[in-house]
Amino acid sequence: MILLVMGVTGSGKTTVGKLLAQRQGWLFLDADGFHPAANIEKMKHGIPLTDADREPWLAAIHAELLKCAAENKDAVLACSALKQSYRERLAGGVELRICYLKGTYREIAARLQSRTGHFAGEEILGGQFADLEEPRDALDLRVSETPEEIVEDVLWKLKLG
Repeated sequence: MILLVMGVTGSGKTTVGKLLAQRQGWLFLDADGFHPAANIEKMKHGIPLTDADREPWLAAIHAELLKCAAENKDAVLACSALKQSYRERLAGGVELRICYLKGTYREIAARLQSRTGHFAGEEILGGQFADLEEPRDALDLRVSETPEEIVEDVLWKLKLG
C-alpha cells in the first residue's frame, strides 16, 4: 500500500509522512526530492509551477511508486498532489490511499512564516490554493492537530495501528 500525504506547501506533509512511515516501518518518499532543479529555482523565486513543469516530476514519482508496488514495498509519499489529475497519475497501477492535510490559507501562512531552510515559502501559497482540487476520496485531516495526533488518526481510520 502507498499512503499519499497531500496538501499545499506548509501543511506538514513531510513531518506527518515521516512519522507515519516510521511508525509502520515503511519506506518514506518525499516528492520534493523528485523535482528537477528548474522547478526548485522557480519556487525559490515565488513563481508557481505549471502543469508542464510538474509533468517530469510526476513521472519520476510514479516510476518510483510502480517500483515499490512491484517489490511489494509499503510506502508513505509526501506530495502536494494538488489536482485530481495528478493524484490519478500517481495512483496508476498502485494501491494508493490519500490522506489530505487540510487547513485555511491563514493557518498555513502562519506556519510558513516560522519555517526556515525550505525552497517553497509563502510566495507560492496563493498559487497552490488556486490549483488545489480537494480530494473527494481521502481522509480529511486538520493541520491544527499535532503531527502525532494526525498520525494516530490515520492509523486508526485505516486500521493500520
